[in-house]
Amino acid sequence: MEVEFDVKITPGILYDYMLFHTYTSASGLIGSVVGALLVIAFFMGYGVLFLIAGAVILLYLPWTLFIKSRQQYLSNPSFKTSLHFKMTEEGVEVSQKGEVQSQKWEDMYKAVSTPRSLILYTTPVNASIFPRKDLGEKSVGVIQMISTHMSPKKVKIRN
Repeated sequence: MEVEFDVKITPGILYDYMLFHTYTSASGLIGSVVGALLVIAFFMGYGVLFLIAGAVILLYLPWTLFIKSRQQYLSNPSFKTSLHFKMTEEGVEVSQKGEVQSQKWEDMYKAVSTPRSLILYTTPVNASIFPRKDLGEKSVGVIQMISTHMSPKKVKIRN
């Protein structure tokens, strides 16, 4: 079985990936908890500085990720054209403008999903992003290929 599809990475898709990646890491979770605790402290009678500090902490990360996703999109020429993916029994091939790279299934780090994308991590920090809107009806085949060829411990995909 093979599944082939094209994806176009947009600033919104990059932002969705960055939000997921950041808020599922320890630093993202700690920042959110600290910000929320500062806001709660304000409502418990502590000064307005607690509210301001909490709001800054809670809003800073999403805003900087939004800006970073736009900058990364504009500075990376590979995002200007579609990427072609081919999932085979051996692994995943990605091609663009005649260049082909491939990675074996056993070398994949993990697979996850967000409401907007399927994300196939090739390392703890690098990933292939498959926007659901680009996958269309091939989404089921992509999920099936990932689930068949990767350990269940590495796959956390929800429909």
